[in-house]
Amino acid sequence: MKTSVEQLSPTRVRLNVEVPFSELEPDFQQAYKELAKQVRVPGFRPGKAPAKLLEARVGRAAIIEEVINAALPSRYGQAVAETEVHPLGQPEIDVTKKEYGQDLAFTAEVDVRPKMTLPDLHALTVSVDPIEVTDDDVEAELQSLRARFGSLSEVDRPVADGDVVTIDLSATADGEDVPGARAEGMSHEVGSGRLIEGLDDALLGLSIDESKVFTAQLATGAHAGQDAEVTVTVRSIKERELPEADDEFAQLASEFDTIDELRDSLRERVGTLKRARQAEEIQSATLDALLEQVEVPLPEAIVQAQFDGAIHNALHGLDHDEARFSEVLAARGSSREEFEAEARSAAEKDVKRQLVLDALADDLDIQVGQEDLTERLLMTSRQYGIEPQQLFTYLQENNQLPAMFADVRRGLTVAAVVEAATVSDTDGNTIDTSEFFGRRGGSTEADADDTDATDADEGEEAAEVEAQTPQA
Repeated sequence: MKTSVEQLSPTRVRLNVEVPFSELEPDFQQAYKELAKQVRVPGFRPGKAPAKLLEARVGRAAIIEEVINAALPSRYGQAVAETEVHPLGQPEIDVTKKEYGQDLAFTAEVDVRPKMTLPDLHALTVSVDPIEVTDDDVEAELQSLRARFGSLSEVDRPVADGDVVTIDLSATADGEDVPGARAEGMSHEVGSGRLIEGLDDALLGLSIDESKVFTAQLATGAHAGQDAEVTVTVRSIKERELPEADDEFAQLASEFDTIDELRDSLRERVGTLKRARQAEEIQSATLDALLEQVEVPLPEAIVQAQFDGAIHNALHGLDHDEARFSEVLAARGSSREEFEAEARSAAEKDVKRQLVLDALADDLDIQVGQEDLTERLLMTSRQYGIEPQQLFTYLQENNQLPAMFADVRRGLTVAAVVEAATVSDTDGNTIDTSEFFGRRGGSTEADADDTDATDADEGEEAAEVEAQTPQA
């Protein structure tokens, strides 16, 4: 098979492929075999009719089309491998020559990962806010824990912050009742901010059976984005009584004997949570620093697909009602033009991120081990509340395993970039990132006995090629 590459642009190529007729012999044999099962020829049992009679029955042109459809995926994949291009998305294939007895010729135009100059990762510097665990942080955690062990008792007084109230709600917009906005006997903790914006302020000071009307913006439904007049009526008021923060409470609520030990544990927990949030900031800041150092042309078709997906998702929740979408944006102080500009900018940044990380993954020889894939599978299955095997089956049936593989590999690459960069806080202290990123870093830290890593990589590439190959 002969293959050549034409560079149409920095992000698009045309593969010119010629397949000798002799190499198609197995494909012709398989096509005859399949047709023999489907076509009834008098005097022959199913599957036993000679090739000549099958050609006479269905026509040689039909057989050639069958052969081409069967041969194109593997030949395209072979051409991609031989030319070492990195295809993005679906190719546009044009069969230019398909005469019986002659070479098969076709072209495949496809977006590809552009060439780029990668920076010295050790030269990257990142600065984030320092971590500070205050006494107020610890007391807030302790207060939350006390609330979990608290009791509720009815009180005969106006609503105060922290009370748990039973309320009725209704709403009108443009003088008409809002469908689905009426609720009775709803429980709500005042000050939690969990329901409608403005509700907590409206409740403060109300007594049992008293009502108040306030204005709020509706987030969902036919009136999404519109202001509505919301009426809230208090039906009961309960005060939360908290246990004393003493040694007895520490023994009740934890494994510790004293309240001081419990406070120390809560302080450590707050620190862990803040370090996790700081790790997210480090990852985001490191990615931004990396992308600033790389100039890369973007495949417009890939960016457009990402942009179209964002618009589709935004409209989907509103049943693709353009007018309602405009109303929602206007209520937020935005417009369709501003939304689309932000969506396109986000699409461009995301495509650039993927391209740069994929190029870095190759440059650093990042390997994905079986435990990495299993960890992602377990994490995702927990997020969706389904069994890991059920998720795996879904991903497999919908050809989503290559996408998961690529995402895991990019995550490992980000970890390697963070480990290489110099990370400090704004006070000038160097931050040890190994707690969240140290296990990663590519082939040098991959498990030596993880023999599935290369196989997984090759399988992912093959699956991607197959997924991207259309039929003629």
